[in-house]
Amino acid sequence: MAALLSGASLGFAAGISPGPLTALVVTRTLERGFGAGLRVAIAPLLSDAPIVLISLLLFNILPPLLEIGLTIFGGFFLFYLGVETMRSARGAELAALAVAPQQASAEIWRGVLVNALSPHPWLFWISVGGPTLTGMWSRGPLQGLAFLLGFYGLLVGSKVLLAFAVAHGRRYLTDPWYRRILFASGLLLIVFGALLLWRIVAPA
Repeated sequence: MAALLSGASLGFAAGISPGPLTALVVTRTLERGFGAGLRVAIAPLLSDAPIVLISLLLFNILPPLLEIGLTIFGGFFLFYLGVETMRSARGAELAALAVAPQQASAEIWRGVLVNALSPHPWLFWISVGGPTLTGMWSRGPLQGLAFLLGFYGLLVGSKVLLAFAVAHGRRYLTDPWYRRILFASGLLLIVFGALLLWRIVAPA
């Protein structure tokens, strides 16, 4: 249950944070409806497999000292993301995410490309997700699978809910509530950054 909640919390924070894929979900939903936004929202399920595998490979072949250094970097990276998310929450607006018009076809592949070329999933899995998943998997494959289930369930689910809210005239998600949720997600990122750093300083 702890692994599932850990993955769900990280997935939720990543799912609602502003970024290229979030912007694309809102843009396609505003332009072509919920179906288009849904197809973009599920893009991580297709694009993240090679990202996760490559990141885990890089993490597992590193010497222990570099693993510690990378984990420390991951903790501070989560602190940075948390602070930036909390700052962006002050003036965040759903409409502001819909920037440039997109072409009318291949929403899911556009989402896959945007996600694969974004630095955020790579940085997350190399510095945060890789160490976390490796540690949980070492305690049992079920814990690793629970972490992945929680992470992707909330990562994709939050974007699907965002697309649903936008498609229904934002009756279910107003700008003030979007700002509150962003602020809470920033706090979650900071908490998980502290937990990563605690693994380094805490006695075995």
